[in-house]
Amino acid sequence: MEIAIACATLGLVLASLMGGPVARFLIRRHRLRFDPASGPSERADTPADQRPVDFFSLLRTLFWLNMSLALGDVLHTALQAMGSNLPQFVCALFGAILLTNTVPRLIPRLCWPAQTRSLSVVAEISLGIFLTMSLMSLQLWTIAELAGPILMILAAQFLVAVLFAVMVVFPAMGANYDAAVICSGFGGFAMGATPTAMANMAAVSHRYGPSPQAFIIVPLVSGFFVDISNAVVIQRFLNWLG
Repeated sequence: MEIAIACATLGLVLASLMGGPVARFLIRRHRLRFDPASGPSERADTPADQRPVDFFSLLRTLFWLNMSLALGDVLHTALQAMGSNLPQFVCALFGAILLTNTVPRLIPRLCWPAQTRSLSVVAEISLGIFLTMSLMSLQLWTIAELAGPILMILAAQFLVAVLFAVMVVFPAMGANYDAAVICSGFGGFAMGATPTAMANMAAVSHRYGPSPQAFIIVPLVSGFFVDISNAVVIQRFLNWLG
């Protein structure tokens, strides 16, 4: 457990260090810049609803987040009864997707928290807490004897991830500015997790310009499709090895 946590946490650190430099290298080498004709001039994570954050808006946001978690727990229990074993956070994503695509349509007058400043505040706080807790849980002294092999493995993974982003992801995504921002997000979840990918892309878009396409593609892939694929693949390997 200590080895797994240490590798995952060091992966988060490397992912944070990888995204920005890779995007900057691609942007400068290919002289890329944001094209206003490709989308809106605001960042994709900028709230459309600019009403000020107040007590009730925060409570409303937290309420629907907890409803998503509760629905995800129900889905997780149902899937376990059917013999499936998806991670709980994937089921929570399912729950949030179901609520977001049904509740506002059923109750049009409902003040839904999507694209509001209160949700943006909660997201930023949650991201900071996630990264802080990950770093605080790192106990390097428990794996001192394996530090050499672990660092070598992580260095090899880091190099492969950088090369894959530059030589495969960037051309496949169109070799434009959006592709460079997507590469920064790819570095975030290739070595870390979806929150790290979002932080990388936010940092790049703050400096070089918005990329709405990247903020749609990367969270959808890294926070949904990849998690489902990982759950299936890892479970298959465990069954095969067991």
